[in-house]
Amino acid sequence: MVKETSNHTTAVQPSIWTRFRDQMPVAKKWAYFDHAAVAPLPRLTQERIRNWASQATDDGDVVWPNWNRQHELTRKLAARLINADETEIGMVPNTTFGINLVADGFPWQAGDNVVIPEHEFPSNIYPWMALASRGVELRQVPLDGHKICANRIADACDDRTRIVSVSWVGYASGYRINPKEISQVVHDRGALFFLDAIQGMGVFPIDVRDADIDFLAADGHKWMLGPEGAGIFFLKRKHLQLLRPINVGWNSVQQGNDFSNVKLQVRDAASRYEGGTQNMVGFIGLGASLELLAELGPGPSSASIAERVIDVSDQLCEALEGLGAIVH
Repeated sequence: MVKETSNHTTAVQPSIWTRFRDQMPVAKKWAYFDHAAVAPLPRLTQERIRNWASQATDDGDVVWPNWNRQHELTRKLAARLINADETEIGMVPNTTFGINLVADGFPWQAGDNVVIPEHEFPSNIYPWMALASRGVELRQVPLDGHKICANRIADACDDRTRIVSVSWVGYASGYRINPKEISQVVHDRGALFFLDAIQGMGVFPIDVRDADIDFLAADGHKWMLGPEGAGIFFLKRKHLQLLRPINVGWNSVQQGNDFSNVKLQVRDAASRYEGGTQNMVGFIGLGASLELLAELGPGPSSASIAERVIDVSDQLCEALEGLGAIVH
């Protein structure tokens, strides 16, 4: 089967998408277009969560070591998805948490500033706005319609700009930036680049090495098809010593479960920011969803899912226009 779009022709293997659709029970009842809010769970994810619930009910924490192994597998899958090292991945409850790790942990000085586009989702506004009490200015760059203009971001930066934080895909407009282009502009101005990736992760490919991203955060409940409350945080390894460890707890230190060995020796990895007990069931569910996505190859160099979504979107827009709707 071949589908024509305005930009490209995409060859699709029907058997792959049929198998994928079979993994989405929601398709039996709904034509579901709300993945950018909260996605439905795949059948595999449902099974893993049910299995966790059965084990937690029947065996309690006797099974905890196996849950932890599954948790760490999720970390590996997340790292593979964006071409990061496992030590650069922290498991966090949501995007907001990841942004706050940087906002609260960065070594700010009075007079520094942060640059973001206008009309960002509140999670990418409030953490930076809250830095006003530390003398940090928040600069919001006007958009060109719905477009985020790299030149405008560059013009908003000066020698006191420390971080530029941008959403990969705009939550309201759907406008998608080129992370590599923005990253280059940001680094040319001597600042660091934070990518709020929640609206793109799992559907569009990204390579944090190639795009030269410093920090990234994304909850898993949108295109990664995971449950709410289980997401990932990435920081480039060379910045590990830059951010002050916050949310420090027993799960932040090298000795981990050795509770009698009380020394503040934080892990030499992004897991130092995980603090205490993790949302095991959430991350086990997210891991199952990432396994399913991996079968379609949505890694850093693949675009199969993205092309499929764009093709379906094109068909939907054409059908709506045929009915007289105005499609922007």
